[in-house]
Amino acid sequence: MINLTYPFSEDVVRELKAGDVVSVNGRVWTGRDRLHKRFADGGAIPVDMRGGALYHCGPVVVPAIPVHPGAAPWRIAAGGPTTSMRENPYEAAFIEKTGVRLIIGKGGMDATVLAACERFGAVYLQAVGGAAAVTARAVKSVENVYFLKEFGAAEACWELEVEDFQCVVAMDAHGVSLFESVQRESLARFKSLIKAV
Repeated sequence: MINLTYPFSEDVVRELKAGDVVSVNGRVWTGRDRLHKRFADGGAIPVDMRGGALYHCGPVVVPAIPVHPGAAPWRIAAGGPTTSMRENPYEAAFIEKTGVRLIIGKGGMDATVLAACERFGAVYLQAVGGAAAVTARAVKSVENVYFLKEFGAAEACWELEVEDFQCVVAMDAHGVSLFESVQRESLARFKSLIKAV
């Protein structure tokens, strides 16, 4: 297990390899379709994500007593990843222009995102899907929220403090994608099985 702590430096991120298991700690922002579309349309993002982590997640948020003075009065009840491929049209430019280092989601992303990770020193992390309540345990506090009224809770940009948020490096900064590797190996295995029949 490799511990990653915010801010995530380019040097540390470039050392990661596809298949590494990592523990993400510190600041993470959620962002889905509406945040990406706003950014693509030239709208400002109210936070500096340079050296940060963007989590494709539409959390279930409930009222809570603040964890510490100044903390937001919300708690993440469920926070599993959402399917990342919807952000393919936007993510490469988002990585380039914001300087974000970690993209967290599920299901993988396309070749343009993989190329952006390689060029700008970012990685795509696969979070576990189907365990949203368990994933929420890694969220220690909600620090802030942006666009709540405009986007609604699921699409808002939530600023989270996480501890031991475990993921797998699925696309690294060396141009390696686990999704492509598995697809190649599966196809080769399938062809060998067909020949054997």
